[in-house]
Amino acid sequence: MIGGLGGYLIYIALLMIIPIWAQSRVKGTYQKYSKKPTSSGMTGAEVARRILDDNGLYDVQIGRVKGTLSDHYDPRKKVINLSEGIYNGQSMASSAVAAHEVGHAIQDQQEYAFLKLRSALVPVASFGSNISFFFILAGIFFGATNMLLLGIIFMSAAVLFQLVTLPVEFDASNRAMGQLVASGVIRNNEERETKKVLNAAALTYVAAALVAVAELLRFVMIYLAQRE
Repeated sequence: MIGGLGGYLIYIALLMIIPIWAQSRVKGTYQKYSKKPTSSGMTGAEVARRILDDNGLYDVQIGRVKGTLSDHYDPRKKVINLSEGIYNGQSMASSAVAAHEVGHAIQDQQEYAFLKLRSALVPVASFGSNISFFFILAGIFFGATNMLLLGIIFMSAAVLFQLVTLPVEFDASNRAMGQLVASGVIRNNEERETKKVLNAAALTYVAAALVAVAELLRFVMIYLAQRE
């Protein structure tokens, strides 16, 4: 009993520690490289506009949003939303984040398969994540394996969304790196630092996927135990 409880507490601690560690890495890397200017001296908004124009994406607009690292691409409105620090920043971090978001716009233009799949999964994943724990908790509390299984199925949709997000984000970062070099925004001696920013950002998605998969597997094990 003690061993089981101890193992469970360790498991819960890991689920909390992994995302916190990933977030701290992202913030630390961002803060470090937001103080290092690129040789081009371009702002994040200027970097985004140059790469967009280089790829013929003249219809994609660039907007501003509040917050820190709240940057994102809106495929419905064709707008790249950059946070204030990225929009006006002239640093390696600003260039990397801006180029990453443009990477999503290029994916959209080229109908990148995983991006289309992720977009299609949004409503299913949202519904699944909202309702899954109701069925899972009810299934565990009442010993109803059918309800537990239904909850696991709903949760699987949300986990699938997290997994599909990984290739989308990694591909956007790879595109960003190539575009930054091709456009002359960064030079050879700046590539290593830029990659560190892009890799740190990817950690948050990897952490989220690991936590989601671990949670799903835990409930699958509970389901199998209930059936015995």
